[in-house]
Amino acid sequence: MSTPSSPPPNADPQAARIALLEGELRWARLKIQSLEEALRLERIKHFGPKSENLNILQLQLLTEEPSVTADEVEAESQREAITKPPAHERKRHPGRQTLPENLPRVERTLACPPEACHCPNCQQELAVIGYDQSEVLDREPAHYFVLVTKREKRACPHCQTGTVKTAPLPPRIIEKGLASDGIVIDTIVAKYCDHLPLYRQASILEREAGLEIGRATLDGWVMQVGESLEPVVAGIKKELLAGTYLQADETTVPVQLHDRRGSNHQAYLWQYGRPGGPTVFDFALGRDRAGPLRFLGQWNGILQTDGYQAYERVGGPDLVRVGCWAHCRRNFTDAFKRNPQDHEAEQMIIRLDALFEVDAEVRRQHASVEVRHQLRQEFARHWLAEIEQHCRRLAETVLPSSALGQAVAYTRSQWKRLARCLDYPEVELSNNLAENSMRPVAVGRKNWLHIGSKQAGPKVAAILSVVESCRRLKLPVKDYLTDVLPGLASRTTREAERLTPSAWDAARR
Repeated sequence: MSTPSSPPPNADPQAARIALLEGELRWARLKIQSLEEALRLERIKHFGPKSENLNILQLQLLTEEPSVTADEVEAESQREAITKPPAHERKRHPGRQTLPENLPRVERTLACPPEACHCPNCQQELAVIGYDQSEVLDREPAHYFVLVTKREKRACPHCQTGTVKTAPLPPRIIEKGLASDGIVIDTIVAKYCDHLPLYRQASILEREAGLEIGRATLDGWVMQVGESLEPVVAGIKKELLAGTYLQADETTVPVQLHDRRGSNHQAYLWQYGRPGGPTVFDFALGRDRAGPLRFLGQWNGILQTDGYQAYERVGGPDLVRVGCWAHCRRNFTDAFKRNPQDHEAEQMIIRLDALFEVDAEVRRQHASVEVRHQLRQEFARHWLAEIEQHCRRLAETVLPSSALGQAVAYTRSQWKRLARCLDYPEVELSNNLAENSMRPVAVGRKNWLHIGSKQAGPKVAAILSVVESCRRLKLPVKDYLTDVLPGLASRTTREAERLTPSAWDAARR
């Protein structure tokens, strides 16, 4: 929509004046709406939760009370959602939780006090007739000790050659290091699963064990583990590229370049994964096309991403790009957050929720992707046509710079790729699984702040790849690292590539 134009020269002056004023009024209203949306967005950024589950009361609260706390807004958001789940979907309270059967049980018996051990009538001793039993979760505090390894040495007392045989040392993660494999693995898990920076771990060691270990030493352990895992991650990459469907996303990670600039360089972790399968983080200093070009090579398959242009012209000639409906919905959500009176944005969200509800019903039924594909053709195609029709109509009436106009423009520019999601049974409607894999990185960088050097980037990416692959495959990461890491550095590249989390899980089963 453009600015109001001047009336034709031969028009009636009074009518032309009215037409000009009406055009200016329409333009002013749209401009005011755009400014109100910008103001509202700033309030949401400061005071509102980042959830995309919208609530009218929540948004009104933001308008009327700019100083409201995030906790108050979150409380309001739990009252009445725009789209309610069906009644049968609402979860009931599970009652008292039972503790896992695989945890070992340690029993203790509480005896009755002496005054309760005799009958109040005849004063005879009461007999034990049973026990009331209850279970609580407990733990033993971690305790540190020095493991002394004594290797047996043998020699022949009858020969003069002086032959001596010594028991071999088992393979270790850090050869000749002062830390056991368990300590090294705990350091990795604490940093990349629990997001505990190395300087805090050093403080814990000093407090709990009275041992001062420098951060440089801890960092050396982490870097050696990352270097050992790089061939394993190469194996994960081969597993992914052997498939036909990948999701990709990227996120920032600060890196120290030691170039005396006084600030960190913004590097990127490119993430490639398969739903229900492993994932790989690829470290790169930039966000240009070189990253996916290098990783994908001539791969021909289905690549699902957001609308970022760096994914254009990558892979082989038969690569198929599909879009992400979650990004589409997010834009309309932002528009509704900025202007809760925007009926069009609200209706588009409802239509998009109906599109996602088809897949949600399949998940509730634990049905196959073939059944999902059939239901999509039967029900989702209708919503797809309606969304396209309304986006075409809105493009002619809304201000392009408004939040709703930008949401419509994004949807129309990505439409072919969005529509392709319904053409392939295995393709998800959204890229959310890839985004969820980025969350540990986002939480981690708030704690460990940055990567120490560009040489450390690929090593950190290797650790993150293994940890996230174990999480997605529901594997115990500590058990995996304990089994794979000792002696890994001495294995050949081909041997290491066969120790991926997927292969380890298959062998274990």
